[in-house]
Amino acid sequence: MKTATINQDVTDRLEIGDVTACYTCATCSGRCPATGIDGFDPRKLVRMAVLGMKDELVEARWPWICTMCGRCEYACPMDVKIGSLVRNIRSLRDRDKVPGTLHKGVEAALKTGNNFSIPKDDFIFVMNDVAEEFAEEEGLPDFEIPLDKTGANILCTVHGKLPFGQTDDLKWWWKIFYAAGESWTVPSDNWEGVNWALYTGDDAAMRTMVGRIVENMERLEAKSLLLPE
Repeated sequence: MKTATINQDVTDRLEIGDVTACYTCATCSGRCPATGIDGFDPRKLVRMAVLGMKDELVEARWPWICTMCGRCEYACPMDVKIGSLVRNIRSLRDRDKVPGTLHKGVEAALKTGNNFSIPKDDFIFVMNDVAEEFAEEEGLPDFEIPLDKTGANILCTVHGKLPFGQTDDLKWWWKIFYAAGESWTVPSDNWEGVNWALYTGDDAAMRTMVGRIVENMERLEAKSLLLPE
């Protein structure tokens, strides 16, 4: 009975559901792409939760090695929500102790509307420049990037790394839209499509970023949302 009490206490504090259903079959470990990095094993992480090792989990590197790909949950025969466990553990860490890149990305997104602090004028310039390049490559003299178009059928967000790092990736979905004669748009404000707050367990920041996308949908009167990422 003492073990059951400890387990329930851990479940309540971490909000992770019934981790006690795990019987350490290691199916999750066999599916996890991060297994073995710094000794990481999702099965062990679950056992630590069952044993009440909350503080050790919050301070550990293991929850941040996890890619949150979900393969462990998909494979688990007992339906243990390992990904949810990892995210809730991450949410309990002090924000200034969240791994630097993720923490800075969330802060940048809250302040500037994208994870890399790309200024609006620079974003507009790059998008138009890439659109001109695309039009020339494809022989489409009438092609223009429809920034902030009102009443489009599809509103597209953009991955923060694309405008300055992987512009060719933008062209693939532009080509599809052009061929289909689709009505679409990209917002020039709060255009980021990757919500890093999801991965840091920061629910308040995640709600803010999702809310901005909703505001863009309403402001531009778009009918559908596309997250190309």
